[in-house]
Amino acid sequence: MTIRYLPAEAMAALHRRRGPVVDTGLTVMLLGPEANRFVLANSGLFRWREAFEALVPVDGETALIVSDGADHTRRRRLVQPAMHHRQVDGYLKTMADSADEKIGAWRAGQVVDLYAQFRSAIRRSTIASLFGERMAADEAFFGESLQPLLDLVDNVPQVIALQRRLRLPAWRRAMAARARVDERVFAEIGRVRADGGGDNVLATLVHGHDEDGGRLSDQEIRDQTVSLIAAGYETTSAAMSWAIYALLTTPGAWERARAEVESVAGPRIPDRGDLRKMPYLNGVVQETLRLYPPAVVSVRSVAEEFTFAGRRVRAGRTLLFSPYVTHRLPELWTDPLSFRPQRWDPADPGYRKPGPHEFLPFGGGPHRCIGAVMATTELAVMLARLLARVSVRLLPGRPRPVGFAAMRPRDGLRAEILAVDRNT
Repeated sequence: MTIRYLPAEAMAALHRRRGPVVDTGLTVMLLGPEANRFVLANSGLFRWREAFEALVPVDGETALIVSDGADHTRRRRLVQPAMHHRQVDGYLKTMADSADEKIGAWRAGQVVDLYAQFRSAIRRSTIASLFGERMAADEAFFGESLQPLLDLVDNVPQVIALQRRLRLPAWRRAMAARARVDERVFAEIGRVRADGGGDNVLATLVHGHDEDGGRLSDQEIRDQTVSLIAAGYETTSAAMSWAIYALLTTPGAWERARAEVESVAGPRIPDRGDLRKMPYLNGVVQETLRLYPPAVVSVRSVAEEFTFAGRRVRAGRTLLFSPYVTHRLPELWTDPLSFRPQRWDPADPGYRKPGPHEFLPFGGGPHRCIGAVMATTELAVMLARLLARVSVRLLPGRPRPVGFAAMRPRDGLRAEILAVDRNT
């Protein structure tokens, strides 16, 4: 049963009626694969800071997502090495251990919210992998303290601006929470700088420098740290819940994925070599990101006037484009609303490799999500542990997708645990 997100479905309906350019007066929408290709190939026409201003209360003034031009290039160059495939491979055990810790506490007959459980597991895994066990020990603190900030930015920008201007309670709660987070992060930056070593992302940010010897300021380090934590678990945990939902509601999908995990890795934690031998599980990850991309809509601020599909778009406009809309187009995808992980297997007769403008759950161009490899790896590893160890059934009901910053199930994903393998 495929879930539909109504705001994005409204955009899809406008695309069918009006074509690739839809001007609502408030925004301009560029929709479909050729529109995506144009936006991603012409990054110089757009600005990120104005488009993502609403995220500044959480991520900070210097986070990658709100950086443009040379500042973005410099900051990204210092963060990028820690997100490379080879580095992410070193995080596999941490990812699996975080999942196993949650799974090990479950009992047959227990009802759990799988979304909340894996949200916590992914938060801990993200912090431990990127910033070390000392910060990961405060996973619950970061979850509690970041939530008011995430709640704030999970609104349209106009609402956030009103909250800020009037200093309404939600804004005050968010700013108090940010002060607590900042105190903890700045203290850790100071400890890492005093220690003079370390092999995680935080140490790289503190001690790293570019080819000209330039270093990040403490504020820049704080902003990269908080944005990587918040974005890392907010979007990945949403995708995890949709992957579980799809596996449990698509006939035969759970059983097929489980059989593949058991045949390749058995009871042990999968390594990178194992993951490469699991085309169906990898297809589950890709198909989840196709049908349920956490960022259903992406935003740009138009910096220079341009023409697309015969329509002129003036500077200063807010532009929207939608991975969700593109990922469900019948002209691109056979049986587009069906969950078919096998469509991603090159050995499958129906395989077709999509272009970067046709499949873009992590965006594209110079601003493509820096955590894409980590997110897909984390999803595969945690799904593998769940499949290997747990029998589960969803409780009756259909999850309702919500969220401006990341599409997630509004009331979680409640399920009954039928059995847990304690020997895995």
